[in-house]
Amino acid sequence: MDGTILPLMEDFYTIQGEGFYRGTAAYFIRLAGCDVGCHWCDVKESWDASVHPRVPIEEIAQRALAHSKTIIITGGEPLMYNLQPLTELLKSKGARTHIETSGAHPLTGVWDWICLSPKKNKRPLPEVHQRASELKMIIYNHHDFLFAEEMSALTQPDCIRYLQPEWSRRERMVPLIVDYVMENPQWKISLQMHKYLDIP
Repeated sequence: MDGTILPLMEDFYTIQGEGFYRGTAAYFIRLAGCDVGCHWCDVKESWDASVHPRVPIEEIAQRALAHSKTIIITGGEPLMYNLQPLTELLKSKGARTHIETSGAHPLTGVWDWICLSPKKNKRPLPEVHQRASELKMIIYNHHDFLFAEEMSALTQPDCIRYLQPEWSRRERMVPLIVDYVMENPQWKISLQMHKYLDIP
């Protein structure tokens, strides 16, 4: 794909529930297709790109810009595709472009904000580590704290670092995350606020 037509699972206007921009209105573009495959993923229906329509970027951009100037591209794994054409189009219309990615593929696109969420089974490329605006580490078990520190060491000093409990284990992991952040204040806590609010 040259990036002018992309597999689209869903797109919608809502409140960003995670990370630095939590609580703010944004338009989400969820691209289909993922080769990372986290066992706890809450959007596994996004993995198979072949079951979702391929949509011209002009149509995707038009729908997004009708609702918001803050556009978040997520997945799946959005960097499986060339995002230069879509982001250039959005930027030409005055949009602010954000991406949520595992960083496992080369970085394409023009970005105002890069949320890097590394996964153990397919780790981020160095270029994405260096460009990350925020590092969001999902905490599913005790070992994930060690993985978080390993990933943190590869990012720039001004990257904002978050620990976020995996939703199904939040009751068990939140107390551990609270203790960890109090002992390691370079980290912040991110919660999936949209799930508490029961919004998309």
